[in-house]
Amino acid sequence: MKIVVMGQGYVGLPLAMAAVEAGHQVVGFEPDEQRLLQLLNGSSYVEDIDDKTLAAGLESGRYQPTRNDAELLDFDVAVITVPTPLHDRLPDLSFVRAATETVAPYVKAGALVVLESTTHPGTTREVVVPILEKATGWTAGDDFHVGFSPERIDPGNERWTFANTPKIVSGLTDTCRARTEEFYRGVTSTVVCAESMEEAELAKIVENTFRYVNIALVNELGRLASLLSVDVWRTLELADTKPFGFTKFLPGPGVGGHCLPVDPVYLTHYARTRHSHTLRVVELARDINEAQPGYVVRRIQDALNLRGRALLGSSILALGLAYKPDTADLRESPAVEVVQMLRDAGADVVAVDPYAVPDPEGKVRATIPLATDGGENCGDFDAVVLLTPHKGFDLQRVADEAIYVLDTRGVMPDGPYIERL
Repeated sequence: MKIVVMGQGYVGLPLAMAAVEAGHQVVGFEPDEQRLLQLLNGSSYVEDIDDKTLAAGLESGRYQPTRNDAELLDFDVAVITVPTPLHDRLPDLSFVRAATETVAPYVKAGALVVLESTTHPGTTREVVVPILEKATGWTAGDDFHVGFSPERIDPGNERWTFANTPKIVSGLTDTCRARTEEFYRGVTSTVVCAESMEEAELAKIVENTFRYVNIALVNELGRLASLLSVDVWRTLELADTKPFGFTKFLPGPGVGGHCLPVDPVYLTHYARTRHSHTLRVVELARDINEAQPGYVVRRIQDALNLRGRALLGSSILALGLAYKPDTADLRESPAVEVVQMLRDAGADVVAVDPYAVPDPEGKVRATIPLATDGGENCGDFDAVVLLTPHKGFDLQRVADEAIYVLDTRGVMPDGPYIERL
């Protein structure tokens, strides 16, 4: 079959490679010119797909990266894997609409279009289907097929990959669902069928909202534990010895990534605007999590004050900028927000992140100076803040040499100058 994957990012590229390995002819549509050039040169910018895998896909002749929509002609299955970000703190479906409008003129009779992008319930039926029907003049479910299958990519997770993570599938009609199920059974190991597209759309948001709310809980408990002079990390380890009824979540500098800080907003906005329903627990969790970077900055400021230093003019080394370890993903990263807040407060901040790609001036996000020493000179700084515990960091050396460390992830070795969040 000819498979089109709209978007070649953290979700789309692994899917494209899986489809190539399954023997399909795959068109990887990537409108970003820089990304497209990297793909054509066999250079992967997605950690889950190494250069060798990408090169094998290109050499097979079954993988064609392109930004030319004419290459979409005569596809059997098109999968939309584009971002669903926030714009001005509100859901932004413009990428979904644009990708659907690009695919729509090339839909042939019997083709299948699947949305994987995370979104609120009703998006596939109310946004994707009308665009396709208007462009084709046909009826979805009769003349062509439409499905929804939420992405479950966890960048950098070596245990749970695209291939072995259970895949939820759904369709506009029973036949649409069967077609969607048939496609995914050919590229993944486990498929789970939902009764409706709305059920599948909600399931994805529930997964991440569950995590989001529980992270907010432990973030708030961490603040209380600090006031009580109790180690929240050891407290959570004790609670985790209970073999039933408890799932351990960990505090941190905030919540980041392409899903976790975004999905709950899609859910609460949809509930409020479409059904006049307020999800109070979720909205409170958002308030707590969004305030966490500011709490980290206050902890650093308090620690400096105790040492006779002001935050203004202090030199601070920030270890890690990505939102999670061992990836280069800076989307919605709380580490970036912490660094920006420290700099706005007048601190002289240098960041170290082995995965970040600096600009020609050696900076990230145009303003954050990026060092390359991995923290070897951490003793030269007034404070070190560990934000993202990449495996490449020598945490023992940091503990031995730094005069003060705020560990926001609870992974530093014990030491007299180590303070846990």
